[in-house]
Amino acid sequence: MAKKIAGQLKLQVKAGSATPSPPIGPALGQRGINIMEFCKAFNAQSQEMEKGSPVPVVITYYQDKSFTFVMKTAPVSYFLKKAANIQSASKTPGKQVAGKVTREQVREIAEKKMKDLNANDVDAAMAMIEGSARSMGLEVVG
Repeated sequence: MAKKIAGQLKLQVKAGSATPSPPIGPALGQRGINIMEFCKAFNAQSQEMEKGSPVPVVITYYQDKSFTFVMKTAPVSYFLKKAANIQSASKTPGKQVAGKVTREQVREIAEKKMKDLNANDVDAAMAMIEGSARSMGLEVVG
């Protein structure tokens, strides 16, 4: 018989550095999820990712206190900031340009994010990422 799902939890954890300290520990603990078991499993699966990159995780926990989790790719804003080599987005997008990204960089990001985006092809994914870039105050060139 299938396990009864008790709920889902969405977290954003840095790759390779899940620890039982806040915010991860309390979020998992109050739902009865084994914190150390999650940290070990997450760190093992995120070893080959770039250390410190934010990884969205969807944890499904069951009534028998077991859990499963799915890791997504890092947010588009993380990839755009990295490509433009900036620390933060523009405070006034549309008026002040924070940096520039090329179409080739946008295509690379679209290909990385394709499995997480709601797009049929790479061109549609690129359009979504260009929109995110503009909302961050980045200029798309090339």
